[in-house]
Amino acid sequence: MLNIHHLELFYHVARAGGISRAVKRIPYGIQQPAVSGQVAQLERELDVRLFERSPFKLTAAGAELFAFVEPFFGGLATVEARLREGAVPALRIGAAELALRCHLPAVLERLRKREPRLRLTLRSGFQAELEKWLAERIIDVAVTPLDRKPPRHVRSAPLLKVPLVLQVLKKSPLRSATELWRQRKIEEPLIALPESESAVRRFRRGLQRKGVRWPTAVEASSLEAVTAYVAAGGGIGLNIALPGEKPDPRVRALPLEDFEALEIAALWLGEPGPLVAELLEAAHAYVRKAWPQWAF
Repeated sequence: MLNIHHLELFYHVARAGGISRAVKRIPYGIQQPAVSGQVAQLERELDVRLFERSPFKLTAAGAELFAFVEPFFGGLATVEARLREGAVPALRIGAAELALRCHLPAVLERLRKREPRLRLTLRSGFQAELEKWLAERIIDVAVTPLDRKPPRHVRSAPLLKVPLVLQVLKKSPLRSATELWRQRKIEEPLIALPESESAVRRFRRGLQRKGVRWPTAVEASSLEAVTAYVAAGGGIGLNIALPGEKPDPRVRALPLEDFEALEIAALWLGEPGPLVAELLEAAHAYVRKAWPQWAF
């Protein structure tokens, strides 16, 4: 009996036109060496060569095998969609922990009125994780900062732009961020999200325009963690000026008025289904009501 997983990997390789291309399209995480090894094992089991590696070309045996497996693996998405139509409506959403905890419940209230049986799956993560989960179809919608044009197959809808701020202890003598840029070298530790996050990339671009170098001293796992470390006296934090959150009484915000605001957008794949479309409409309505000055 042939290994069904090996056949699936061969299908993706043949369809994509090569192993490296297939790795980018396979809808779950797998590394190129693993794909190469398992497809090679399939060739050993069949005792045939299925394709030429460089340039890529299916052999006669490979073309015959692809013609056999393609109707099954190529039709899985259609079967999944038909099965889902008769199942309990479900929506998988990925966003930052702050959005999931403080803002999404109000947005989802509208969907629950329409679909009382709605089953939700919520995943929190950083921007790179959310984009990866969306590409792998682990989530249906991602709400995330958008710092660049998304890939061609990804649809997007901007929701709002949020200003960046620096957080300091309330007792700090600093009264504006401008006082920091006058220093030859900033001694206070910087607390921020990972460098790959849009907020940090925009902050870095702003610092570069000012000729200021300020490396991160504490890499935090969330915006809430940034605030917590500032409140504990760990340094100055990079955060966003999202109103509606209960402020920490120990912390004060310094506006970064001449820095790029952070754009928050919803991302999804293909034409939005009814639930995704309803979610987008509810999210826009929520943003326009809560932050009309920043809404798109």
